[in-house]
Amino acid sequence: NTEYLSGFGNEFSSEDPRCPGPTPHLLSNCTPQTTPVCPYGLYAEQLSGSAFTCPRPTNKRSWLYRILPSVRHKPYTAMHCGNLTEKWDEVEPDPNQLRWMPFTIPKSSEKKVDFVTGLHTLCGAGDTKSRNGIGIHMFTCNTSMVDRCFNNSDGDFLIVPQQGEVLITTEFGKMMVEPNEICVIQQGMRFSVDVFGETRGYVLEVYGAHFELPDLGPIGANGLANPRDFLTPVAWYEDREVATGYTVINKYQGKLFSSQQVFSPFNVVAWHGNYTPYKYNLENFMVINCVAFDHADPSIFTVLTAKSTRPGVAMADFVIFPPRWGVADHTFRPPYYHRNCMSEFMGLIKGHYEAKEEGFQPGGGSLHSMMTPHGPDRDCFEKSSTAPLKPERVAEGTMAFMFESSFSMAVTKWGLETCQRLDKSYYQCWEPLRKHFDPNWRPSKQ
Repeated sequence: NTEYLSGFGNEFSSEDPRCPGPTPHLLSNCTPQTTPVCPYGLYAEQLSGSAFTCPRPTNKRSWLYRILPSVRHKPYTAMHCGNLTEKWDEVEPDPNQLRWMPFTIPKSSEKKVDFVTGLHTLCGAGDTKSRNGIGIHMFTCNTSMVDRCFNNSDGDFLIVPQQGEVLITTEFGKMMVEPNEICVIQQGMRFSVDVFGETRGYVLEVYGAHFELPDLGPIGANGLANPRDFLTPVAWYEDREVATGYTVINKYQGKLFSSQQVFSPFNVVAWHGNYTPYKYNLENFMVINCVAFDHADPSIFTVLTAKSTRPGVAMADFVIFPPRWGVADHTFRPPYYHRNCMSEFMGLIKGHYEAKEEGFQPGGGSLHSMMTPHGPDRDCFEKSSTAPLKPERVAEGTMAFMFESSFSMAVTKWGLETCQRLDKSYYQCWEPLRKHFDPNWRPSKQ
């Protein structure tokens, strides 16, 4: 069973109950001079997620008390990156509306694929060296990581499981993350992923910023994703030697490197700080919606945001479209037709998205690039233009989401060609839209 601490960005302290009292209380990285080492003979190691001099509200760090420090490893060597990349110019830009059918999960009987080897970069922008950018990846896997862990030196991973639950072991403890939940593994944190069958999901990676809760403004103190619903794992350790070698995989400057060590990296007996992994159940999102007429913009569905240096402009937002009531009068209720200065990648965890009930399937995706027109298909428009405007449940049994970004994202060769899941007929869903214009129309007299 996995246990958790509740709260977003809190100062937490956790220790494995098998070793009570390992955390020094006078100073973070040492104990009184009467004791030459930390309790239980542990090493103190700090993991910094921000510059030392960041203002307190954005200063992130945790202290880890571990059996051996993470510095004890063999040199890193380059390894094959598979379809994980940040080569944003390997194919020509494509401004078209793009949609992908559900991405194929390899059969375990044909090939064993774990989380790392199953990562495929779909699109992205920016640069890991200058610490400014994002990547959107799919993961499709069928086997657990054995004596292997992964850490991302480039940025944070926001992981969205779509099919199959994942058990994520981190240096801070364990998290079980099911479809309709998300988790965030922040920069530098080592983790390993166990799966229980054919597994698929989405990853939003941000370089140079951490995810935070959006400001609520006039909404007030409560609403959207409430801080108490975010869960951080409790300390758990294993004192395990691996004679055949334990592999630490490091994503660094867009490439993969591996090093060997003879012990498990999940040897943290206790930790304290505010720089941790965490998870969140999307069912806990408190939905804000229009209750009179017209549309509120989809920013009201923002769960987490990674801010850019420009006020009010996100490097990336994670937005969901959860079950809710639609009650607006005198209003075309589905999403409006739109051209956007932001890029919009959408995925579907389960159900049917209201604006396109056919074609957009769980485990697939779509990308509407910067200023590329998009909106409801013909069936949705015709149906919603004549439907009686009574209160109705919207998106029941459905969870769609959006990774929205201020970057103009490039699609990789894998996304456009290699994966062979691109729906080249996508544009045809708008072809049946017909002209309704009538120059003789006049408003009816009340």
